[in-house]
Amino acid sequence: MNRYYFTSESVTEGHPDKLCDTISDAILDSYLAQDKNARVAVETFASGNEITIAGQVTANGEVDVEKLVREKIKEIGYDNERLDMDYRTCLIHINITKQSPDIAMGVDVGGAGDQGIMFGYACSDTEELMPFAISMAHKLSKRLTEVRKSKEIPYLRPDGKTQVTVEYEGDTPKRIETILISTQHNADVEQEDLKKDIIEKVIKKVIPENMLDENTKIYINPTGRFVIGGPLGDTGLTGRKIIVDTYGGYSRHGGGAFSGKDPSKVDRSAAYMLRHIAKNLVANGYCKKCEIQISYAIGMKEPLSIYINTFGTGTKSEEELVNLVKEKFDLTPAGIIDYLDLKRPIYEKTTNYGHFGKEELPWEKIIKM
Repeated sequence: MNRYYFTSESVTEGHPDKLCDTISDAILDSYLAQDKNARVAVETFASGNEITIAGQVTANGEVDVEKLVREKIKEIGYDNERLDMDYRTCLIHINITKQSPDIAMGVDVGGAGDQGIMFGYACSDTEELMPFAISMAHKLSKRLTEVRKSKEIPYLRPDGKTQVTVEYEGDTPKRIETILISTQHNADVEQEDLKKDIIEKVIKKVIPENMLDENTKIYINPTGRFVIGGPLGDTGLTGRKIIVDTYGGYSRHGGGAFSGKDPSKVDRSAAYMLRHIAKNLVANGYCKKCEIQISYAIGMKEPLSIYINTFGTGTKSEEELVNLVKEKFDLTPAGIIDYLDLKRPIYEKTTNYGHFGKEELPWEKIIKM
């Protein structure tokens, strides 16, 4: 049996890139709450104690962007500009214009908002049909935030990253080889206390006991100190965590980011639809793992190509599965938006801890195929 190791990472909602994703998706949701046909493409940049918002919005509605940005920074927990950022004092620059009429011309008649390629993936590693490594990394990152906000570990700060290396035999995850957690903390914390708390209150609360053994390596803040964090320690930018957002590197990626984009942007909506299709091909027993690719041209409705790979696990040929998908689903941008009901303010739910594997999201629903 072939044995190998695979690693995925995740980040907390306080990571500077995720701070930016959160702000961009909050702006998107605020416009969609007022106008379901809002066209939004907003990027956020964070550096030091400053936030810059730029992009294009065409919508019936008004959003107090500065107020919203400060609310989101506060929710995440940034309140100290000497350590990371302060929601009360940070400078906010806003540069938002309207959508280009050249783009609108094609989108208004139901065409794709851009050219590009998108991928979807699912496998039988976990109950949510996600790869095991990214599933565990997300759960660790989410738990880091929970123990910080609940004060169970009161000295933690918002910034953090997790990484999990899984040992596989064939397609089956057998054990965890390595866990790496880097978490921001107050300056007066001893490293040994931090390590003990993270192991007992984060790792052991999340990772299945049977996946850990005496050979599992655990590294907590391997540099020994992580006090300066957030945008003060590293700049943040919307769309820079595309592998964290998807499958942790276990599947290919078309390169398009999600956050801050309304569903007319196929980078987002088509990737969600492809996850839905791949998950349902696995859930319905057509295969044990599945990767699907699609491509679009700007302004055109029908996809240019559809590709499916079941990695030798399929009960039908891949050509048969492509035909099944074409018969079952409308893969035009308008068809995807209608099928998944995407013109709703649901996007803040997607921002952190992965856009896939969350049961409450419409593309995760299992149907009969």
